[in-house]
Amino acid sequence: MSAMLSDEDISKAFKQALQIGAESVVSQLGAVDGFNADPQVHIPLPSQLQSVKTLLGKAGLAGPVDDLELALNRAAEKATPQARSLFLDAVNEMTFTDVQQIYQGQQDAATRYFQQRMTPDLKKAMQPVVEESLGQVGALRLFDQVMSQYQSLPFVPNVTADLTNHVLDRGMEGIFHYLAQQEAEIRKNPLKQSTELLKKVFAQ
Repeated sequence: MSAMLSDEDISKAFKQALQIGAESVVSQLGAVDGFNADPQVHIPLPSQLQSVKTLLGKAGLAGPVDDLELALNRAAEKATPQARSLFLDAVNEMTFTDVQQIYQGQQDAATRYFQQRMTPDLKKAMQPVVEESLGQVGALRLFDQVMSQYQSLPFVPNVTADLTNHVLDRGMEGIFHYLAQQEAEIRKNPLKQSTELLKKVFAQ
């Protein structure tokens, strides 16, 4: 680590990198088809519903299941912009007790540190946002329709699924996936960055 850089400089730079990355990722994933049309982060049906999809497909009733999968992605896209302030607040609350390790770590070290330390609090804050989004895009209604059709089939086992936690987990995975890419790009091309602090720290 350069003698010219203080832990405070490095800590501020990582926060700036994550803030800039979060703004970019939220704009990308919060757009229509941000999740749905991107195979890297597309949200599939919960694993518990895969057998439901198969059986309904054989019965010629796959339409609502496909609509449900689309609605899960729409819910994530709708919730993501509302996650912006939560992510930025969480970044501001970070305390880098191991700044040097992160600074000298992998290309996504700050993102992974952030993910490990902040995910429980972020999930708690995001849960009501995702629940509301699922209702607004019709996912809960579609789920009830799918399960009603499934249960009308003979001799099928009982199936349950937690849509809120599924969308929450996969949505946050998608955000962190692209946040890590943003961090790597800042580390790779520091002189192209928008603030002098990022240039100073990451160009070392």
